[in-house]
Amino acid sequence: MSTMIFVNLPVADLKRSTDFFSALGYSFDPRFTDENAACLVIDQDHVYAMLLTTEMMKRFTRKSIVNAREGTEAILALSADSREAVDALADKALTSGGSASNPPDDQGYMYSRSFQDPDGHLWEAFWMDLAGMENSATQQAADQAAGVSDVQR
Repeated sequence: MSTMIFVNLPVADLKRSTDFFSALGYSFDPRFTDENAACLVIDQDHVYAMLLTTEMMKRFTRKSIVNAREGTEAILALSADSREAVDALADKALTSGGSASNPPDDQGYMYSRSFQDPDGHLWEAFWMDLAGMENSATQQAADQAAGVSDVQR
């Protein structure tokens, strides 16, 4: 059984948000899009983000709506096929109304860049070499067993 995920995000200006994500190359599902909400298609079979006007978002919760510019509610991570794809997405975000969040993080087997959308929601594009990650973990375990520190390596 496969599960679909719909992440619900409050937005101050729905048009500004749809323009931003359209500039990044994403599309919207018109069946779930109107003047109060836009269904951002991240993966057409499983992953969506519902961009909801603040008033619409209030209909789904009894809690206060977090101002993402002032606090972290979540970090939404999007995988990419390569380091270059990570850079392309982050660069598009920065030139389309987004802002930088953190400096790039390069761990060799994993590379990521973070940005904020116009409402301050945190997004991270990342690429991961699973084989490289496993080799790194194996090497670290061998080094620990041999008493070799990161500084000595």
